[in-house]
Amino acid sequence: MGDENPVIDTIPPSSSSSSSSSSSHVITGTTPAAKIAAEPAPSASAFYNYFTDDEKGVDYDKQLPILYSDRYNISFMGIEKLHPFDSCKYRNIVAALLKSHTIKKNELVAVSKKPSREILLLVHTTEYLDSLLKSITVARITELVVCAALPNFLNRWRVLDPMLYATSGSILAAKLAIEKGWSINLSGGYHHACGYDGGGFCVYADITLSYAHMRQHYPTMNSVMIVDLDAHQGNGHERDKLNNDDTAVYILDIFNSQIYPQDHEAERAIDLPVKIRCGTGDAEYLNLLETNLDIAIRNRTPDVIYYNAGTDILIGDPLGQLDISPQGVITRDEMVFRFARRHSIPIVMMLSGGYQ
Repeated sequence: MGDENPVIDTIPPSSSSSSSSSSSHVITGTTPAAKIAAEPAPSASAFYNYFTDDEKGVDYDKQLPILYSDRYNISFMGIEKLHPFDSCKYRNIVAALLKSHTIKKNELVAVSKKPSREILLLVHTTEYLDSLLKSITVARITELVVCAALPNFLNRWRVLDPMLYATSGSILAAKLAIEKGWSINLSGGYHHACGYDGGGFCVYADITLSYAHMRQHYPTMNSVMIVDLDAHQGNGHERDKLNNDDTAVYILDIFNSQIYPQDHEAERAIDLPVKIRCGTGDAEYLNLLETNLDIAIRNRTPDVIYYNAGTDILIGDPLGQLDISPQGVITRDEMVFRFARRHSIPIVMMLSGGYQ
């Protein structure tokens, strides 16, 4: 415990080695992660009973801190094809990982429960949650006009419930990041939703809900850094920060200022805004990211990093309108994870947007 170079091992094991032997979790020293890990751990039931069928928690001999559920996917009579967002991309990602033998299905942490209304009320207002009982509200938020004509039970079953399961994934992912040093929710990142409203295909404020829930169970965890690298401004979590006057949340947001949502009021919450323009390419983007990650850590050493990893920065994305190559996206993700590892800070990654 007296090591002068505290380390969190954030590198997942290779597919050829076992999870237990190659991804040991080491937190030592006086870093924020060590501070949280040293305090009495909350009951496993405070997390796992809410979100999985496993009352004992996650078996790290068999599982990685990567969360997924088939229930994440939104599919109903072709409704998913009416919006540019690929609402079934989550199962496609898992299929690709399995086909490449990167992971095995039983290595994923299965999310099988939705968050309770009590948990949602940590962030969301009663009025907002009740408004989701109206199909017209769901249609407005998801930008799917057809939802207005559907009975609400269908909207809840086929549209809202998948987002609730994904929200559970984001909440549980924070717990796993504290225990393991890193986690990835293969959905979530609903960064246009705030406590009192939604928009841009984002219904539940899963980022804010995740750190609010963690603060309940880890009293020493307070400072949060959100690194939002989706092409769009993360106005939802930014409005939550403003509404709660939460100075313990630090936001680095690199976004295309020429596209939706252009929420200038929410911009006041961004500690480190980096506005880019349509057509920005790899060299400029990655240089800005490296520079501003260094600035961010000089300004704030957080207890946990929430990484909103939208792939709508990819060249050809019809909504992001940036020109980042596939390798540029990979390099971006590696840079953020290495940044977290270098500073021994647990990191929670969510997939967020991506429209091709």
